[in-house]
Amino acid sequence: MFDTLSERLGGIFDGLTGRGALSEKDVNAALREIRVALLEADVALPVVKDFIDSVRARAVGEEVIRSVKPGQQVIKIVYDGLVEMLGGEEADTSLRIDSPPAIIMMAGLQGSGKTTTTGKLAKRLSEKERKRVLLASLDTRRPAAMEQLAILADQCNENVSALPIIQGQLPADIARRALNAAKISGYDVLILDTAGRTTIDEQMMNEVAEIAQIANPSETLLVADALTGQYAVETASRFHARLPLTGLVLTRMDGDGRGGAALSMRAVTSLPIKFMGVGEKLDGLDAFDAKRVAGRILGQGDIVSLVEKAAEQMDAEKAERMAEKLRKGEFDLEDMADQFRQMQRMGGLGGLMGMLPGARKAKAAMDSANLDDNVLKRQEAIILSMTRKERRKPAILNASRRKRIAAGAGVTVQEVNKVLKMHQQMAGMMKKMRQKGGMKNMMNMAQAAGISPGDLAKMGGGAGGLPGLGGGGLPPGMGGLPGLGGGKKK
Repeated sequence: MFDTLSERLGGIFDGLTGRGALSEKDVNAALREIRVALLEADVALPVVKDFIDSVRARAVGEEVIRSVKPGQQVIKIVYDGLVEMLGGEEADTSLRIDSPPAIIMMAGLQGSGKTTTTGKLAKRLSEKERKRVLLASLDTRRPAAMEQLAILADQCNENVSALPIIQGQLPADIARRALNAAKISGYDVLILDTAGRTTIDEQMMNEVAEIAQIANPSETLLVADALTGQYAVETASRFHARLPLTGLVLTRMDGDGRGGAALSMRAVTSLPIKFMGVGEKLDGLDAFDAKRVAGRILGQGDIVSLVEKAAEQMDAEKAERMAEKLRKGEFDLEDMADQFRQMQRMGGLGGLMGMLPGARKAKAAMDSANLDDNVLKRQEAIILSMTRKERRKPAILNASRRKRIAAGAGVTVQEVNKVLKMHQQMAGMMKKMRQKGGMKNMMNMAQAAGISPGDLAKMGGGAGGLPGLGGGGLPPGMGGLPGLGGGKKK
């Protein structure tokens, strides 16, 4: 979503950082370009004006203009301004769910992803907060809306249930029945999925206002589609005028929209953005963090989120076995295939690159080399075309075996050779990291990122590598991530 804005800002900053000193004219010219970039990204005009005024006040000064690295200081000031625009470092993005049954009411327009987000939130609360969650659909108008929520509840886990459907009940009566069921059955959280409309109308607003009075929710979240741009901001303002909203959830944050709604929403409504929806799967709901989003926009990456995602996807027992093998300097082709699968579970090449520093240049390198997630799948297929013995002892792969593997995977022998060469490079890198104290290096990196040694151990980091990143070090070339083959064009 922020790719275009990131590219524009990156080009502006490249021009600033290449200079030894900046004049006030240089800073003002850069701010004019930043203003145009934000407006093109569909950020609301009042928000852009306040942002530019705030940055100018700090960027145009003797300390910045005469500093040793003025360009870097301007980038830091813009970063701080983006963080403030998105809610600030101290924004409260947690949910008030301490007193059971805590009631969360979901509101929004039809098609904003409200019901899917309800399922995602239930899964998140049940897994991360260990809460028993009851879901209740109050949407009596949209066909199969109640059945959809019941299916989502079944897809979560045993701690998530859906209120049984009774046809013909009014939304207010369903809300009362859900409250009683949550109290009697001892649920920790009750999530009410209200009905949406294609446009905001008086009947809809009266209905959600009545439900809010009956339920007295501790959290009222507005679900807005980030792809609708400034219309999403208008929707949030009108809902907030009628409902005591406590936070926002922006869906389709993985889309190709211009990102202006995400940047404008917090400033216009003064409501915190609590979650971001990415993808259709139930695990595609991320907590919103202004610093991390600002870092991604400016191409600084988001290493903390990358490590957290790796921790969530890593099998603890498998991580221990992998760590033990790496301590012995062992790394075979089966291990490499596991790394490919791990990367795909973590969002593929595009998702990983978006979290690494210098993401803009890395993505440009990927595009120029025609690299995508199909590369990982193709190289995994090559490994799976081998026998178990061949995967565990690559040294036995002579010319005839390689020809057979290429025919089985539907690729050329040259591609098989590339995979084997990549394995040799990765195996050599593992040995070097083991010899040079990779454990100590990883601990230092983890502490810098705010991750405890205990959490790192659970992720298998003791072996000197992040799960899915090929051993924690990035070999020469295009990052050297597994499946990239050094980033060279085929």
